[in-house]
Amino acid sequence: MLYGLSGTDRLYICWIDGVASAGSISELVIRPIADRLRAVPDIDAEKLEALFTLGGIYSAPVKRRDKLADLVDDLMHGFCAVVFDSLGSALTFELKSDKIRSIDSPTLEKSLKGAKDAFVETIRVNTALVRRRICSPSLKCVESQLGRKSSTKVSIMFVDGVACMSTVKELARRLDSIDVDAVTSIGMIEDYITDSPASPFPQLIHTERPDRFAGYLVDGRIGLLIDGLPIGLVLPVTFAEFMKVTGDGNQHFLVSTGLVLLRYLALLLGLFLPAFYVAIAMYHQEMIPSELLLSMITAKQNVPFSTGAEIIGMIITFSLLQEAGLRLPNPVGDTVSIIGALIVGQSAVDAQVASPIAIIVVATSGIACYTLPSQDLGSAVRLFRLAMIIAATVCGLYGVAIVSAALLLHLAELDSFGVSYTSPLTDERFGGLFRLLVRLPNRLNKFRDPALRTPDRRRQK
Repeated sequence: MLYGLSGTDRLYICWIDGVASAGSISELVIRPIADRLRAVPDIDAEKLEALFTLGGIYSAPVKRRDKLADLVDDLMHGFCAVVFDSLGSALTFELKSDKIRSIDSPTLEKSLKGAKDAFVETIRVNTALVRRRICSPSLKCVESQLGRKSSTKVSIMFVDGVACMSTVKELARRLDSIDVDAVTSIGMIEDYITDSPASPFPQLIHTERPDRFAGYLVDGRIGLLIDGLPIGLVLPVTFAEFMKVTGDGNQHFLVSTGLVLLRYLALLLGLFLPAFYVAIAMYHQEMIPSELLLSMITAKQNVPFSTGAEIIGMIITFSLLQEAGLRLPNPVGDTVSIIGALIVGQSAVDAQVASPIAIIVVATSGIACYTLPSQDLGSAVRLFRLAMIIAATVCGLYGVAIVSAALLLHLAELDSFGVSYTSPLTDERFGGLFRLLVRLPNRLNKFRDPALRTPDRRRQK
């Protein structure tokens, strides 16, 4: 509380320690107020308020608040409030604490030839990182708050004239419809804005790299940043986007095409290899060459379990080792993952609990799933892999075909803000498979994806 106004007027300065910067408040708010009151004693409160609004306090963002709820909301978001008791109003100045995590290199998405910075937990720093890469007034940022208790800030970012405005409005409508107490994780938002939250397949792109986030915005997609989370969300998406890596654009187009083909091969191996092995070994032995069949019979004759139970047990063991490696501290987790897999696999073979070829099949499938760029996609693939193994154990190749058909039907039914999840395979243009697997040279990639319905289709001349 400060004295010096005319009559019995009082001036109160309020802030929340740790949220607002106490040093900045002392230098930029309290000091100019005290200097003004010493220079002009008994000044009228209305004149002092007008003076502070016009720059008497050294802080650019200033808001006049007449309601207590608005004042409290500003205080919770790092503002300092100058309350005029006689006027029944207050001025709030944005002086947030600078005690935040510094910008560091990405940990989940490694960058070989790209930028080395990553998003942090402060939304204003994240929007600045994006604006450094898209230095254009066309980059728009629409802010809102979510959570009745948390009042978490979110920012919708898009390039005006490139992004589809109907998609932007639909995203804003879905965000406004979220009515929860607090937003503390990505899942709290993802379940409410995706078209099919019951599907295990990812429907939002998660990235911690500002350069990748900005690239999606320029392509015509829409980004979402959440205060307190170092992850950016991008929409709409297709299945093909989860098979791409940002570094593909920094390599020769032939090398990038080869890597894309390798990822799709890994997808097929991770999804179908164990199921095909179970189906052929249990029901369709005539498909196996004679020498390989004799080798499999020799290795399998002392194993007391069926091929299906053997594969399911090893996959569960492999998944347990994976979870243990993720949850433990890094040095211990790496040791458990590597040594545990070696010891369990070798011990299972020596104890004749599992055959060597089953270990090879499970290990190959697990490594193939690790090569997928998206962890969320890898989790969905592992889930359907288990379903295919069970179907193969029951019905052989017929079960694999049934689950495959159900999987394709499910993917064909998915949409992401009006964009088909299986595009470009299911759009009206010719050569969808070619565009899915082959990356053209940058000089020939002149148009944006038509599935995004962008007003400006041309990327370059």
